[in-house]
Amino acid sequence: MTVNPDTAYSSWAKREAMAEAMIPLVGQLYRENNVITSVYGRSLINQSVVDLLKAHRWARQIDEVELPIEETLPLLQGLSRLELGAASIDLAKLNQRFKTQQGELDAFLRAELAELIDQRGRDDRRSTDVVLYGFGRIGRLLARILIEHSGGGNGLRLRAIVVRRGSEQDLVKRASLLRRDSVHGPFNGTITVDQRNNTILANGTLIQVIYADNPAAVNYTAYGISDALVVDNTGRWRDADGLAQHLQSQGVARVLLTAPGKGDLKNIVHGINHATISESDRIITAASCTTNAITPVLKVINDKFGIVHGHVETVHSFTNDQNLTDNFHKGDRRGRSAALNMVLTETGAAKAVAKALPELLGKLTGNSIRVPTPDVSMAILNLNLEKETTKDEVNNYLREISLHSELHRQIDYIDSPEVVSTDFVGSRRAGIVDGLATISTGKNLVLYLWYDNEFGYSCQVVRVMEEMAGVHPRTFPRSSD
Repeated sequence: MTVNPDTAYSSWAKREAMAEAMIPLVGQLYRENNVITSVYGRSLINQSVVDLLKAHRWARQIDEVELPIEETLPLLQGLSRLELGAASIDLAKLNQRFKTQQGELDAFLRAELAELIDQRGRDDRRSTDVVLYGFGRIGRLLARILIEHSGGGNGLRLRAIVVRRGSEQDLVKRASLLRRDSVHGPFNGTITVDQRNNTILANGTLIQVIYADNPAAVNYTAYGISDALVVDNTGRWRDADGLAQHLQSQGVARVLLTAPGKGDLKNIVHGINHATISESDRIITAASCTTNAITPVLKVINDKFGIVHGHVETVHSFTNDQNLTDNFHKGDRRGRSAALNMVLTETGAAKAVAKALPELLGKLTGNSIRVPTPDVSMAILNLNLEKETTKDEVNNYLREISLHSELHRQIDYIDSPEVVSTDFVGSRRAGIVDGLATISTGKNLVLYLWYDNEFGYSCQVVRVMEEMAGVHPRTFPRSSD
């Protein structure tokens, strides 16, 4: 079909105008109602006109067609009239559900969101103080997500970060690293530094910077922090005894480790075993980025087809524990330049899966290859199944899981022939199935999973934090499962 240039521009201008009309509605719902809106998990908060249009365009990766902004704008307008209480609402899924039903839009929204209507920002979640112990790659991404989700102040509240002083300009340098990121881009907002009071003000979130060398000797109550959830992202302590040092500090209630734990510590993969978190758990771990990426997919494959045995090979971006140039390193092979080499190493992710999914105990092996990319990794699952299947059956099943199951926040699906690793920077899912790469021969199945080992993992960590604090927002539309 031939498109007239004038018609093409007119269509674009019309869509721009609708995106412009969406921005104040998204902001109003967020500020006045504590409602977070998204398109297939992609937040619309603080997005530009072009960002909103790109989010609608991106939806074709899920639905095979672009999400019409002509359909989502009326949804937002309808939501703004309902005086909603706090929630997370996916416009793409809400629109998809509306189109399967007959009837008028306002009546549909009132039925679908009945428990939220006429609550105007009501948020029954209690506020929980959060302290980030360490401010490296994961710590700074957690800060970005927590600031983005700050809403009306309920839920998780980032109150402080704890670091060791590195220089006279330590505070300025750390704020700069929060403001600018070579992989994830600039911070979406404004940041102000107060060196006199050692604080960072980011989009209205006041963060106290505390300098300390001993996790057991910080008096958080002196900063007005109490019953805090401390997130240790240093990786320095991995066992209960080491992490228990945090509990000796005044004002700390619970501790979460952003790495696999040792001993009997609970390794939590959100979506799989987060329901096992209890009030009595004082220290738990969020496992590893790879464990979070592969466990949800392994679970659903095992549920439907049964897994006899499998091997997990990860092609993993280099990390900070490797050397930039060849130099001594206590680990095997990791002394060689991360920027120049593929480095074969081991991974505990395959064994760690069994801590979250006991039915796979002893069924998985694994290795890892570190490669010269800064972020986004791939896991290759080579599985021997109990039941025969086909590529189409597996892909259709995983695509449905990504859209309509309780694991939709963990599993994503894509079948574009052009995507490469950088296309998944900033993905909020734990793992993304590359459907075109799936290989199935009888009972042998090979799956390829992309995952942002920094941001996607950080989103999983925040979900675990919300479970620990009991502040996970209500999500709509409700899953059909």
